[in-house]
Amino acid sequence: MNMHINIIRDKAFYIRVLGIMLPVALQQAINMGVNMLDTMMLGQFGEVQLSASSLANQYYNIFTIICMGIIGGSSVLAAQYWGAGNKDKVHETFSMALRLSLGAAVLFALLTWFFPANIMGIFTNETEVVAQGIRYLKITTFIFALHGTGLVYAQLMRSVGQPRLGLVVSIISFFVNLFFNWVFIFGKLGAPRMEIAGAALGTLIARLSEFLTTFIYILFIDKELGLRFRHLLHSPSSEFYAKYFRLGAPVLISDFMLGMGNTAVSIVLGHMGAAVVAANAICQVVDRLCTVIIQGVSNASGIITGQTIGSGNKHKAQEMGQTFYVLSVVFGLAASLLVFIFGPLSIRMYSLTPETVRLTRHLMYAYVFIIFFQAVSSVMTKGVLRGGGDTRFLMVADVLFLWAVSVPAGALAGLVLHTPEWVAMICLKLDLIIKSVWCVSRLNSGKWIHIVEEKHA
Repeated sequence: MNMHINIIRDKAFYIRVLGIMLPVALQQAINMGVNMLDTMMLGQFGEVQLSASSLANQYYNIFTIICMGIIGGSSVLAAQYWGAGNKDKVHETFSMALRLSLGAAVLFALLTWFFPANIMGIFTNETEVVAQGIRYLKITTFIFALHGTGLVYAQLMRSVGQPRLGLVVSIISFFVNLFFNWVFIFGKLGAPRMEIAGAALGTLIARLSEFLTTFIYILFIDKELGLRFRHLLHSPSSEFYAKYFRLGAPVLISDFMLGMGNTAVSIVLGHMGAAVVAANAICQVVDRLCTVIIQGVSNASGIITGQTIGSGNKHKAQEMGQTFYVLSVVFGLAASLLVFIFGPLSIRMYSLTPETVRLTRHLMYAYVFIIFFQAVSSVMTKGVLRGGGDTRFLMVADVLFLWAVSVPAGALAGLVLHTPEWVAMICLKLDLIIKSVWCVSRLNSGKWIHIVEEKHA
């Protein structure tokens, strides 16, 4: 693939990138730290509870991915409107995002409360794992509305140049979650020993702290955006919803199908045994900790290119996209090296059977290979191309390669051919490799730039 790359050399650009990237990366590191602590604490009670919480969270991740889809579509609008100086439209975007996230939260809460056994039964047929997962899910019911609305708003603030709110919220949540997990999982300070249910309760309290911090800041402290209750009560126009769904619906469909695809991956792993699920849960923590910078670059690329396009400078946006591609390659290689070095060492922090240790080592080396392509595809799909409004192309890329290649290949390898676990894992991630190449080709074409509203003289 021939590609002439123009790298931006302006220091102000990289300072701007760092201003968004570092808070996002630190926030991701803190969030992953919480997940790692949860995994380590529940790992003290064996593979069953560790697997149950991991699989229950795969279901919860579907909701999170839908929220990220809402954020993705809304961020395209918010960033471009902010770049164009249209604050009223930014307020309208926030109001719409609140309604969408609340609707999704109510639906998931009802499903979780009434059908927890059915939900767990999708992921595994091991009775003990299902029973422990039900304990976790029952408490999760009350988390959806708090987390959904808080997550959407904290993330959208990045689009208007305030990425630090998410970091502050995550720091508060980290210490709240750490303390209450310790109290309720192990039964400290006179509290009952709840084990897996204690992890869910600690998460609920942490999500409440996130919700309160986010909305108190946005509605009562922030002056730059100026969002107030009256803006939230004002329902967006039908024309605005139409504009959102033109750009945002492909993001919602894409992220939902990605979420369902990840669920299918979890189902494949779940039917390969609790030890495989536990091993993958440990690998995922290491993976996410080693890719926090990549997540920061991805967020920065989407926001900065979106704002640049909103100001009408297409040529600059193209140059930015190519620069972010180079950054994704550099940080992807660095992340692979980190997983290779520190991944096997992290296994020592868990109380695992020899078989689970063996599986974890093998899967960890598969992640070393996968993570490079994950970096490139993440920056392209969740960052540059999405910031450019190229949501329909991304919907095809996300859905087609995941469902036509990765899921069938992974199911065939893991459940039919019974290949080694690391082979099945690579098969389940083949879409990342394909998207890395396809999306870079799209970037080079320049067809990814779509302006929400052209400026009129």
